[in-house]
Amino acid sequence: MTLRIPDELDPSIKAAANAAGLSLNAYIVRAVRRQSVIDAAQQLAALGLGDSLCGDGDIL
Repeated sequence: MTLRIPDELDPSIKAAANAAGLSLNAYIVRAVRRQSVIDAAQQLAALGLGDSLCGDGDIL
């Protein structure tokens, strides 16, 4: 995947990655993965499946 970071966001993303002690690539991958999990959890909750996951270690 190729990602183009807009010039106006580049300094803040690099600063956040540096503050987290991560490479820029690792920081972006973690951010995308985190957002994907949040989006999937919201979709499951919207379908009413949140309660059926309780007890399996999953928290929506």
